[in-house]
Amino acid sequence: MPSSPTPSKSSTTALSSRAVYQPPFYYQCIIGLLKPLYRLQVWRRSHERDNYQQEVAQRFGKHYPAAPTADIKAEINHKAEMNNNVIWCHAVSLGETNTVAPLLDMLLAHGYQIWLTNTTQTGFARGASRFAADIAQGRLSHSYVPVDSPAVIETFLAHVQPVATLFVETELWANILTKLSEHRIPSILVNGRLSASSFTSYQKIAAVSASMMKNLTLIIAQDNDSAKRFRQLGAHSAQIRVAGSLKWVINSPVLNNETIDSKTDDVQATDSNAAKKEHERATIQKQKSGIAVELGIADRPIWVAASTHSGEESIALSLQEQLLSNPALADTLLIIVPRHPERFDEVATLIQNSTLIMARRSNEEVINTDTQVYLADSMGELMTWYALADVALVGGSLVDVGGHNPVEPASVATPVLMGRQTQSCQSVVDKLASVGALYQPNNAFYRQINIEDVATNNENIDHSAISSSDISSLDMKGKQKSSRNKSSLAANDTALIYDQLQSWLSHPLLAKQAGQAGEQMTVQQQAVLTRQFAMIEKVIEQHSNQETL
Repeated sequence: MPSSPTPSKSSTTALSSRAVYQPPFYYQCIIGLLKPLYRLQVWRRSHERDNYQQEVAQRFGKHYPAAPTADIKAEINHKAEMNNNVIWCHAVSLGETNTVAPLLDMLLAHGYQIWLTNTTQTGFARGASRFAADIAQGRLSHSYVPVDSPAVIETFLAHVQPVATLFVETELWANILTKLSEHRIPSILVNGRLSASSFTSYQKIAAVSASMMKNLTLIIAQDNDSAKRFRQLGAHSAQIRVAGSLKWVINSPVLNNETIDSKTDDVQATDSNAAKKEHERATIQKQKSGIAVELGIADRPIWVAASTHSGEESIALSLQEQLLSNPALADTLLIIVPRHPERFDEVATLIQNSTLIMARRSNEEVINTDTQVYLADSMGELMTWYALADVALVGGSLVDVGGHNPVEPASVATPVLMGRQTQSCQSVVDKLASVGALYQPNNAFYRQINIEDVATNNENIDHSAISSSDISSLDMKGKQKSSRNKSSLAANDTALIYDQLQSWLSHPLLAKQAGQAGEQMTVQQQAVLTRQFAMIEKVIEQHSNQETL
């Protein structure tokens, strides 16, 4: 096993009285060897794209966009006293960009400027669209992340001159962290998550991992399990705080036909926000109704299979075929939203080869009464489909990806279905399951919502609409599900998911109650944003004070 890293000759230059730790020599050699191979990989993947030259220039330190300019808000803020107010934030891909977006919004609102970097092209496209207005106003600059080469990092830092750096969730680079420590720039891991499998991978490069942990200024972990694993890799307890997951905080840009934040009339709001929430709900309901009529899907049972990966679309199509065989659900519409744009055509072919009738959004095909599957092969509309759906199956959970964020559909009061593979968001899954908002096969925390819950929590519903046959059928379904859960080793996950999907689509009042429970849980968890923001600002202010001494 490699020896533990030791402080470099730069150890006399410390941030917060901490030494600078160099990664082991073999890491530097590997990075040097891989750099030209990585450039070849970028060429193979991107050379036919219009922005290929831009991507190469940014990844290898040849050219960057202009640095962000000071915001007017900063002029009335105590941070205006700082010569530079740029925070570099690195988000690997689409998921991390979505997760950190509300935090960046808050930083921008408090007078900071942002330099956002991404690793993947999907993440870069999302960053460009999500922060288009901030980029146009010069408050946020955007580029691909520089390769983990000391010379390239020096060029990048000289251009950006950040006052702090944020890394989102997990991806860390040893040379980048060492250079940040040498330049006395605080490095903060926000929304830190370290799964058991990732922990095992980091353990295999123990010396590299230890250098990264020790060079980080602060680790804001999502949960205690992640915090424990960071300590085992070499982080000191004083470097770690547990603050919850930013996945609970959903992007809420200006409402339009592409983003619908809620669809319920019954969520409890604080007194200070009640009027605002009511206005938002009224606007959303109007928009939702308009979109449903425009697409021709009003009054149809609708479910969405979203952020799907290879292997998951076939499962969704199978579930749809079963639903359509039920006379009561014969007009059900399935909306499929693949996770990656490069798979749109592949999924279209898969649907065409099934027995189902498809309409495709990219072709502007009309949904008519015969349409059974709608392929939403578009970008930036996911929240619209979540809001329109009666039930959402969140992808990345039926195959070994780790599961995508269930808070997105929960935040718009849509009940959620997920498979077992949710290691990337298990704590969030368990919380939503505990209030009946999310069903996952054999999740011990799941609390089924029943008719009594609906009657108790909805004073304005027409109780006569709940027939005795509804109650008896749901009671029987609950008993069957309980029996299946007790024999979980022999249960078929797809069959269990189908049972719940059919139950929610057949009984919209139950689905609505489950969705509202998820929305309420999402509202309750919003404090995680202010907690992580406060921790970041404290580190920046402490460093600023040290610099002025």
